[in-house]
Amino acid sequence: MIERCTRRGVMGLVAREADGPGSEPLTKQDFEALAQFRFGIRHYLRLSEEIVRADGLTPQQYQLMLALKGFPGRDWATVRELAERLQLRHHSVGELVNRAQSQGLVERAADPDDGRVVRVHLTSAGQRVLGRLSSLHRAQLLRMQTVLTLPSWSEPPEKGRATPE
Repeated sequence: MIERCTRRGVMGLVAREADGPGSEPLTKQDFEALAQFRFGIRHYLRLSEEIVRADGLTPQQYQLMLALKGFPGRDWATVRELAERLQLRHHSVGELVNRAQSQGLVERAADPDDGRVVRVHLTSAGQRVLGRLSSLHRAQLLRMQTVLTLPSWSEPPEKGRATPE
């Protein structure tokens, strides 16, 4: 079972053994499928980094803009919400927003209902940059579709039977 836990203030996921599905020993084919999937993820992330750096941005700036545009139900988010989405600390996201704001990609605005809340929005320039970069990312994902398909797991061995290598 996978559970959320906090260790040294960092939110993470911890796998715990369980007696349910997925707790059986993995086969060689399972390890190969996991390794191939992990390779596909890392390959995509490296290409993503190259795409955004070629446009003069950092991968974190692209992720910030994507988190804003893709935020569920509205076109803005608070720094706290962005920190959760990006899995970063609040102060790190504040600095990231500062840098993106100085480049004209995002802007801060007071919440009209609660003056204590600051909304972060994409600017029109940020929208254009995000649209261009996201189109390149989508095209790359389409090319990598087979590598990024979730592994198909082998049938777990029956209890008490050895697995072939």
